[in-house]
Amino acid sequence: MERLGTGIGWRPEIADAVEGMPGIDWVEAVAENVCPGHLPESLLRLRERGVTVVPHGVSLGLGGADRPDAGRLLALAERAEALGSPLVTEHIAFVRAGGPLTASPRLEAGHLLPVPRTRDALDVLCENIRIAQDALPVPLAVENIAALVAWPGEEMTEGQFLYDLADRTGVRLLIDVANLHTNHVNRGEDPAEALAELPLEAIAYVHVAGGFERDGVWHDSHAHPVPRPVLDILTDLASRVSPPGVLLERDENFPEPAELERELGAIREAVEKGGAARPGGAWRAGASGEPSGVSTSPARQRLALAQTALLSALVAATPVPEGFDRVRLGVQARALAGKRADVVAKVAPELPVILGAGYRSAFLAYAQGAPMTEGYRRDALDFAEHLLTSGESKDARVRRELREWWLERSGPAPRSRRPGIRLARATRKVLLGR
Repeated sequence: MERLGTGIGWRPEIADAVEGMPGIDWVEAVAENVCPGHLPESLLRLRERGVTVVPHGVSLGLGGADRPDAGRLLALAERAEALGSPLVTEHIAFVRAGGPLTASPRLEAGHLLPVPRTRDALDVLCENIRIAQDALPVPLAVENIAALVAWPGEEMTEGQFLYDLADRTGVRLLIDVANLHTNHVNRGEDPAEALAELPLEAIAYVHVAGGFERDGVWHDSHAHPVPRPVLDILTDLASRVSPPGVLLERDENFPEPAELERELGAIREAVEKGGAARPGGAWRAGASGEPSGVSTSPARQRLALAQTALLSALVAATPVPEGFDRVRLGVQARALAGKRADVVAKVAPELPVILGAGYRSAFLAYAQGAPMTEGYRRDALDFAEHLLTSGESKDARVRRELREWWLERSGPAPRSRRPGIRLARATRKVLLGR
């Protein structure tokens, strides 16, 4: 595996700072935020300097019951080729459920949700990963996720699940030590035990990130400093194997560049401390990479029903499936709704401006009865349409600006600034019953 070194998650908000940081060997960019035909100038400059760029996907849903979407796989492949990347990464998670397998409406989580550690889920995940591997031009690595909820009746620990996954598919692993800490606080899982069970030779690189604890629940925010327990887990991992790469993730609440550099320094120190304690040559046998146990339709069907029931309880207020912690599911449901409101505000920043202080409460009220069925941009349009058709807003200015915003973005092309053309389009919409 290629040695990556020390890296940081590239985000537009810190692009200039990343370019100026000393000792940055590589960066990771969210795949869905990069357009192959219009790569950000900052990433192009980093590439010209020899800095490796790895696309990190968040929407493939490899842990879902459906087979991976061919269009999403093609998009990920295009980004890997455009960036000259040595590998691409995704998550061991499901992000949507419902649809033909369950004869129910499609639901989108807008978030990475955990797969049950069962034989059914493992069979489906292995087949989905093989499909993805065949479609991608470079090796694939998959990441363990943080979870607020635990599935009842799980048959394996996280370490056993990941070991079998790597053994059966040959897939590389992206180990997030912050997520191991999250699962320790939220699910009582011992990070050391998970590390002891991992196929260390399959590790492609390591994520490190911060979060915060509230009411006994750890939130993997990627918006706070890396805490000491996460660095300690990193040291433990480095005492077992020399990680090919280690990367700092920060998605929001960006500090000054000097603070990010200090965090990178703490990460390097944690790795060096672990390396000093590492005995030589204590690796287990490698992954075979040979196919095994191709999943059957009944396994997908069972997984589809289980994931749909869970996601529906989280986003559509349906009954909590048997065996789940109702309180913890409530925490997760509120977190999903809050994230949904935050992301819609980012992709449609005009909405909080138009609605003012009432934006968040209005959106959360809307979200209770309207699960997301497509992406966030569609969600923003549906929210605006709901406000216009429900008559909830009595403010004439708000309704006028909201209608203008919705008309501007709901059609196949932006509205013209010429009044005559805009009037013709509006008339056509009325005549077509739109």
